Amino acid sequence: MVGGSTGAATPGTLFLVSTPIGNMSDLSARAVETLAAVSAVLAEDTRHSRPLLEKHGISTPLVAYHEHNEAKTTPALVARLAAGESFALISDAGTPLLSDPGARLVRAAIDAGIAVSPVPGASALLAALVASGIVADRFTFFGFLARKGKERAETVREIAALTHTAVLYEAPARVGETLAALAAAGSGAREAVVARELTKHFEEFRRGTVQSLAESYQKVAPRGEVVLVIAGAETREPDEATLRDRAHVLREQGLSARDVARVLTEESHAPRNLAYRLAHE
Repeated sequence: MVGGSTGAATPGTLFLVSTPIGNMSDLSARAVETLAAVSAVLAEDTRHSRPLLEKHGISTPLVAYHEHNEAKTTPALVARLAAGESFALISDAGTPLLSDPGARLVRAAIDAGIAVSPVPGASALLAALVASGIVADRFTFFGFLARKGKERAETVREIAALTHTAVLYEAPARVGETLAALAAAGSGAREAVVARELTKHFEEFRRGTVQSLAESYQKVAPRGEVVLVIAGAETREPDEATLRDRAHVLREQGLSARDVARVLTEESHAPRNLAYRLAHE
């Protein structure tokens, strides 16, 4: 028995249940069993999640739990867990906590000595990664990039400097802009995949370089939910002529010599002395 009150002496369990990212048939048998047995299902959007539960014959009450009410509702939920109730936390799609609310509740439950148990299943980032054809043995997940400002610029530079695969989510209207920013940061020639509408009828994987995909999606934005997979930078020693050309482009963009040297070392892994000399030429 997963859910129900068992008395204050026996705390309940917080289950983190992965739900389909498109195809409703991807809900596992264990997930169905768990969702049916707990005291309540904590859902990011109850209107969105209700059809999924109804399709699988689950009548468990739905409770809204999202970024706008998590601070207020977490203490009461933890108290109920401590009293013996069990809950299932779900997001609108995929695995909870990955670019979705829930971390506050998980941390509070752990701090209160309550068991937290994952019920694995669909994950958009993993689905995109394994089908991309890009090396998947090491990767960094960036979630959604900031829309603008210093934080966005720093993350773009971080991705450009990575020597392993990067995976990120992006809103359809900003896919072209994000790819163009990565290309401008020196990643234009790297292999990339735009995975769209995963597990749905119009599922699509478009492969190319960061630059070619940027040009395509700046003309026509994709539709639906998107995951970007970007190959890591090559680690071979850059030649001086290439670095000199890159330094020239950066200076033309208005960067100071100090910033040019920093970009060359972070982006191209140029030796610091060489980067400094080229930045001041």
